[in-house]
Order: sequence, then C-alpha cells, then structure tokens
Amino acid sequence: MPKVIFTIQYELAQEKREEYLRIIRELKSILQVEGLENYSVYEIKGKPNHFLEQYTFSSAEAFEGFDDNYDERTNILINKIAEMAAGH
Repeated sequence: MPKVIFTIQYELAQEKREEYLRIIRELKSILQVEGLENYSVYEIKGKPNHFLEQYTFSSAEAFEGFDDNYDERTNILINKIAEMAAGH
C-alpha cells in the first residue's frame, strides 16, 4: 500500500519564533498516532522564520483518519501553531 506525505508551509513573525520552537519540541515528543510513521519540521533555507512540517503516513486511510486520532493536548498545540502562522 502506498504511503502518504503531507506537508504544510508557513511563515512566523520573528517575535513568535521561540514560543513556536517550544511548541514544536513538545508536539514532536507527544505526537504518536497510529499510521503516522514520521513527523519532521524544517526551517526553509534562505527564508528565516519560514517552516515546513512533513507528516509521513503508512497509508491513505491513516492520513484520512489523522484528525480523529490525536488527543486533546496535541489538538491544542496544533491550533496554537496555526494561530501563530502569518495570515493563519
């Protein structure tokens, strides 16, 4: 069965950077959802405060069910990140 790679790119305001990095560290430590094989975050080279999140899922079904499978703390952290992104 083919894997699914899902990416999100966004820009943050400079004053949000440290808070964002703290949230990402926590999120990476708790994000364990069935079918999620890997979760990585990268800062885009040459574009300060532009980040890319990459999720690798074991199947299309795992990707489709992702939003339904994480806990309340994970949901809070993901929402905080979304609010920090320029233009949301």
